Amino acid sequence: MSLRFVQWFSVIVFLFVALVVVQADGFRAQTKLKATGATFPYPIYSKWFEEYHKRHPDIEINYQAKGSGAGIRQLTEGTVDFGASDGPMTDEQLKAAKDKRGTDILHIPTVLGALVPVYNLPEVETDLKFSGDSLAAIYLGKATKWNDPVIAKENPGVKLPDKPIVVVHRTEGSAATYIFTDYLSKVSPEWKQRVGKGISVPWPVGRGQQGCESVAGTVNEMDGAISYVELIYALENKIPYGLVKNAAGKYVKASMESTTAAAASVNDMPDDFRVSITNAPGENAYPIASFTWLLIPLKWSDPAKEKAMIDYLNWMIDSGEKIAPSLYYAPLPTNVAIKVKEQVNKIPKGGARFRRSRGMQNSGVRWTQ
Repeated sequence: MSLRFVQWFSVIVFLFVALVVVQADGFRAQTKLKATGATFPYPIYSKWFEEYHKRHPDIEINYQAKGSGAGIRQLTEGTVDFGASDGPMTDEQLKAAKDKRGTDILHIPTVLGALVPVYNLPEVETDLKFSGDSLAAIYLGKATKWNDPVIAKENPGVKLPDKPIVVVHRTEGSAATYIFTDYLSKVSPEWKQRVGKGISVPWPVGRGQQGCESVAGTVNEMDGAISYVELIYALENKIPYGLVKNAAGKYVKASMESTTAAAASVNDMPDDFRVSITNAPGENAYPIASFTWLLIPLKWSDPAKEKAMIDYLNWMIDSGEKIAPSLYYAPLPTNVAIKVKEQVNKIPKGGARFRRSRGMQNSGVRWTQ
C-alpha cells in the first residue's frame, strides 16, 4: 500500500466523519418555547432562561414582557406556549382558556415581590409613611396636595411641601395594578365600593403610563409625582419609596425579608396556588406583596415542548430560586417550593395526557383577609 493511498484514505475518512458530525448537529432538535406576560418578573425570568439555556443549549425560551393582561390573553388564544402573571387568573378566564385550548391551566408560583409607593419630592429627605387610608385618598383624588392632613398625620415632624400630587398609574392590563387595587380594596371600603380591584380599573384621577419602566421614568422626571412600581424598579432607578402600614399597625419598608414574611402568613396554600397575600397578618409582613405565577397548560400537543417545560420547572425550583435574591426577589418559602415541585412532577412525561390537579377542582380563589 503506497504512502499516497494512505494519505488520500485518511483525508476521505476525516471528511466523512466531519460530514456526519455536521449533519448530526444540524439535525439536532432545537426546542423553542414562546411566552409572554408580566413585566414585574422580567429581570429574574430573563436570567433564569439564560442560565437554563447555557445548561441545555437545545432548549430556548423566548419571553416578551408585555404585561399580565397580554400574558393571559395570548395564552388563552394559543399564540404562546405559556404565560405569566402577577395576579391569578379568574374562574372565568380559566374557563375561557380551557374552552379555547382544550386544557386546564396550572398556576406555578415562581418568586415573590413587593409593590412600593414611589414619589418625587426632592425637598423631603426622609422616607415617607403611607397607610391604606392615605394611598386611597390620593388615588381617589381626595388628597390633592402633599401637605394634606391625611399624609401629614402619618409623617409627624416631616415638612411636607405645599405642592400638587401628580398621580401616575398603569394604563395597560397590569397585574401590578391588580395587586395595588387588591390591597386598596382590602383596606379602604370606599375604594372597594367606588373602584374595586382588577388588572384594569376606572381610575378616578391621574395620568397613565404603559409598563413599569415608563411609570418609573415618569415619577423620576416629574416633581410631585407618585405611583406604584415593583421594588426592583425603584431600586434600579434610585427612586425614593415609602413605608406602608401593615395589618398589625406597623409601618414596614419593602425588602426580601418583609415580603417573605407576608408569604409566611399563608398557612394552608390552596392546591391551585391562587392566593392573595396583600395586607397579610404578621408584625413584619409587608402589606403590598404578591406571588407571581407562570401559567402552564396541563396538556401539550408537542411532547418535546412538554418535556422541556417540566425539566425547566424542576430546574427553576432546585437551582433558579437561589438566584432570586441577587435580583431583589424573594424566593419561594420552602413549604411552598416543595408543594410546587410535587405538583410539577404530577405531570406525566412523554406526551401523555395531563392529570387534572386537585386544585383545579376547587375553582374558588382563596384570599387572606
